[in-house]
Amino acid sequence: MPRSNRPRGRRDRDEVPELDLARALQGRLHTESKRDGLWNVQPLTAASAVKVYTCPGCGLEIEPGLAHLVAWRADGLFGEADDLAARRHWHVHCWKIRT
Repeated sequence: MPRSNRPRGRRDRDEVPELDLARALQGRLHTESKRDGLWNVQPLTAASAVKVYTCPGCGLEIEPGLAHLVAWRADGLFGEADDLAARRHWHVHCWKIRT
């Protein structure tokens, strides 16, 4: 008799784990230490990149559809709102070579 790959037990389909929307939206947000302090860094996928930005590392444009990252201070003096307002989009390579 052929083997069946269906699960043998009854699953309760009503029990769906609750999703944490804030965590899902953060993606892979992490903190990096550079010579000038702590930085929040969040990579953006190519699908998420829909606008043109200028990379502060090389001065070239980051075209729509190009995966890159967004960085902003994690230890700014004037608070989180000012740090978020000063965030910048970087080429991944430019951010890696930044000291």
